[in-house]
Amino acid sequence: MDDVDSEALADAAYGIFEILLNKGLLARGSPLFARVEGGIDFEEDFRAIFAAFEQDYLPLAAALLARFGSQDVIYDMLKRGEGVAPSRTTQMYWIVEDNPSAGEVDVTGEQVGKWLIFSEAADVEALWQKVRDATVAGELGISSKVSTARPNPDSRDDRKVIYVYTKDWSDEADVMRVRERLRALGVTGRIGYKRNIETFAGEYAVRGKKVTYYSV
Repeated sequence: MDDVDSEALADAAYGIFEILLNKGLLARGSPLFARVEGGIDFEEDFRAIFAAFEQDYLPLAAALLARFGSQDVIYDMLKRGEGVAPSRTTQMYWIVEDNPSAGEVDVTGEQVGKWLIFSEAADVEALWQKVRDATVAGELGISSKVSTARPNPDSRDDRKVIYVYTKDWSDEADVMRVRERLRALGVTGRIGYKRNIETFAGEYAVRGKKVTYYSV
């Protein structure tokens, strides 16, 4: 396996492990962000979840250990904020937080849309915490995500972006309810709402062309 394939496998392995880690920690009492921000030791839970991952996905676990060297390195990286703080997350392009009351979340449906909140990198940490906590509390939409410190070839500038998803772009009352809650969280400037159908069609903002469905 060449270097490119090895790196791609390690990237995929980390993404899958992070999903399982978050689910496993939540099932054991509290999510990753609560443990990291609260200074709570979770090494025992981490190792138990990694052992299950290794048993079920041995080639993926091997790819992670080949990249990082040991479980200790991965755990220390997580404790420092990987997967929690945008500025400290370098393994994934996005940190995602779902609304637990929304059931099985699918943000890829054509009825789904999202508010786009652009932020300077220096300001995104505090804003993301507010949006994340409101999402988990069921006060916003079905899911939210924030771009991270990992260089993204699709980024158009140095700003970070937070997506706040709602389940149905045609439900204007719900879309605007989420907008007002974002305003209460400090997002007072004009922001745009984009439907997935425009994203899937590859439509992005250019001079003289509107691709946002709502803008308030």
